[in-house]
Amino acid sequence: MAAQTLTAGTRRRVLFGLLDAESWSWASLKAFFWFIVIIFMLGYIPDRAYYFTVFPTIDLGLLAWSPVNLCPASNETLPCPAPEGAVLPWQPSPSQVALPQPRTDGAAVVAGTKLIYIGGSQTAGGAATTTTYVANLYPDGNFSSWTEGPALPSAVKNESAAFLGGSVYVFGGTDASGQPTKTAYVLTIDPATGQLGQWQSAADAKLPIDLPAPRTAAAIAVASDGLVIVGGDGGSGPVADVWKSTIDKGGKLTAWAPQASLFRPQSHAIASIIGSYIWVYAGQDANGPVGAVQRGDIAPASDPHPGSIVRWGIKNGPPNLPVARTGATGFMANDALYLVGGSDGKTPRGEVFWATPNIAGEIAGWEHVPASDFPAMGLAGSSAVVDGSQAFLIGGTTSGGVTGSSARGNLAPQPPFFQLGLVGATVPALKLSGEIGQQLGYLNAAGAGTIDFVILILIGYAFAHRDQTRAFFARFRRRG
Repeated sequence: MAAQTLTAGTRRRVLFGLLDAESWSWASLKAFFWFIVIIFMLGYIPDRAYYFTVFPTIDLGLLAWSPVNLCPASNETLPCPAPEGAVLPWQPSPSQVALPQPRTDGAAVVAGTKLIYIGGSQTAGGAATTTTYVANLYPDGNFSSWTEGPALPSAVKNESAAFLGGSVYVFGGTDASGQPTKTAYVLTIDPATGQLGQWQSAADAKLPIDLPAPRTAAAIAVASDGLVIVGGDGGSGPVADVWKSTIDKGGKLTAWAPQASLFRPQSHAIASIIGSYIWVYAGQDANGPVGAVQRGDIAPASDPHPGSIVRWGIKNGPPNLPVARTGATGFMANDALYLVGGSDGKTPRGEVFWATPNIAGEIAGWEHVPASDFPAMGLAGSSAVVDGSQAFLIGGTTSGGVTGSSARGNLAPQPPFFQLGLVGATVPALKLSGEIGQQLGYLNAAGAGTIDFVILILIGYAFAHRDQTRAFFARFRRRG
């Protein structure tokens, strides 16, 4: 027995002698390796083939952290890669598309393919106007020169305006005598022709939407089921009132219903709704410009009063703006809150801040990139609108006075066209747009998958017929 043990052959070792060639460990490792190879060849490569056709860039491998980044020139002076939510440097519009007259403290809305600027004043602190200007929006992110549209029944500035259900609504504001008003006006767009009608008072439109009390410089937010008016000035200072008008089954706005009051009175603020929360930021209170951000909770569908605003609060720290601003303009895009310009109480400022609340309604902090700031003259009293990936700032007051010009900022900076990471890279791709690009992408994916499938069959055949495979390669080498 001892002699037999000493003369028995040793078993073959693999992987630098770490594993037995006949062990389950080595078999499992080989099975996992081929599983990854099959997924890579039949899943990853066809996927990359499709996106190589339709995307401007594709990632190869796991990019992880990238020390080498090259961005397109269209990103101008933004960092590379651009921070998420950054705005491309603002581009002033040519003089041909400036408002016919300077305007500040008016309201701009996007109504289908129309861009409408309503009311405002011609000088800082000046009298309100009845003028409405209209421009056509183009798919390429530009708009036409302005023409004069239907005049408001009465002059107004610092009003709250919104587009909802095919109509433009204007609420409150400061009238020609300098006093807050509670009047509401409606402008309906013909759905067949896209032509504007005439402004009607709420009474003439048979809508119970005059405000419960006079308000100017109130924030307005569009909800899924109506409109919300937040804060404002009642004539003796900022107020905390919040009202909501919901849409009935006939698609018409109903009378305003009181909601939970703001945590603190605030006017000249910006209001936006994201998910189950409404955000109110910037503006002023009795002491001047504020930086505090107020968040309101919206009742869920299971609540007896779904969609109502049930409470407001302010948190210390990062959720609040890093600076106090009033008279700023702002908007919501891609689930992010934006603030542009405003006044620090002394002069117009040009900083742009943005924040992206998470699903729990928490803000980790406000982002700021100097390249996204408005030019050095600053801007307050402007009105911002968003059309696709473009944001427009219309009118306002700069350090040089009231302006009728506008500026455009692109909200979609391009990603780097080349990145080199530790375990991967991003490389340029074809970016064939439209349905043709998609069909070619599908063909490329199918072709890559078919080729890889044939290669796997050949590999399987070679492993199953090792002697014949060795003989074939031996003959090939001899012929070579």
